[in-house]
Amino acid sequence: MKLSHFNFELPEERLAEYPSENRDEARLMVLNREKKTIEHKLFKDLIDYFDEGDVMVLNNTKVFPARLFGNKEKTGARIEVFLLRELNEEQRLWDVLVDPARKIRIGNKLYFGEDQTLVAEVIDNTTSRGRTLRFLYDGSYEEFRKKLNELGETPLPKYIKRDVEPEDQERYQTIYAKHEGAVAAPTAGLHFSKHLLKRLEIKGVDLAEVTLHVGLGTFNAVEVEDLSKHKMDSEQIIIEDPAVEVINDAKAKKRRVCAVGTTVMRALESSVSSNHTLNAYEGWTNKFIFPPYDFSIANCMITNFHTPKSTLLMMISAFAGHDFVFEAYEEAIKEGYNFYSYGDAMLII
Repeated sequence: MKLSHFNFELPEERLAEYPSENRDEARLMVLNREKKTIEHKLFKDLIDYFDEGDVMVLNNTKVFPARLFGNKEKTGARIEVFLLRELNEEQRLWDVLVDPARKIRIGNKLYFGEDQTLVAEVIDNTTSRGRTLRFLYDGSYEEFRKKLNELGETPLPKYIKRDVEPEDQERYQTIYAKHEGAVAAPTAGLHFSKHLLKRLEIKGVDLAEVTLHVGLGTFNAVEVEDLSKHKMDSEQIIIEDPAVEVINDAKAKKRRVCAVGTTVMRALESSVSSNHTLNAYEGWTNKFIFPPYDFSIANCMITNFHTPKSTLLMMISAFAGHDFVFEAYEEAIKEGYNFYSYGDAMLII
């Protein structure tokens, strides 16, 4: 399939600026792949589609406050610095994006915070907007990371035009987030409340956790018509033995294995054995899933509604079928579903 097969008209008012008032009361569209039916529910109704022995696979990555604002030495120009990944803990080297990039050259220094005790020096250009920074800070590594967290801002997606508000710190994070390292939330998981997780547990649904630290590459625009030529950025994944055992056991018993989000699906499909079972793995993945594709592990998934021509839309089209997904999206727009990070959810069974 080609890039142009994934374009559609998305009204701007369908892009959610705020999350639903209660996590599990977002709307839920349920797609049945076999029957080709579409149902309209609330997210908390999810429990009706799962039974004892089924498995929900969650991404337990934790978003860190990756967006900083500093001032350039001498001119005082305000510069946005988006932390992408730590390159070297000892030397405090980070891959970042800077904006406006034209003003930032190797050797420049940036000052952060009112007291300006955190300073960064630009030591390399990596892409047109990318730079490598060395942070200079008098204190231990723990104190340095604490300082970054104090000065950083919740990295809401750029499509959200409003200012970051205090509630975003909590709402742009899953309630089961554990391992810090993501610069964007695994948004399908934002709809789970403690109450809903407890109800699933009481019903006998098993929860398995994997980690995929979401990078900005997930949202990079696809700029080639031939999808086989698109390259995904690498993201770190960790799949440990306890999760592997629970997932493979459910798969062997032909239970539901539900990937909560495209990040989980990508993690699972990045570590498949020759006999189509899940392997433990710690490393990196740049897997790009688009139609046609045969999935090996999960047989259902939860996802948000995605934007035109996105790699996320391509993945769910591979899972549910291109025409069926586009029929559902047309109905979602007509019915006023909200799209993207703070939007509503879809269950594909």
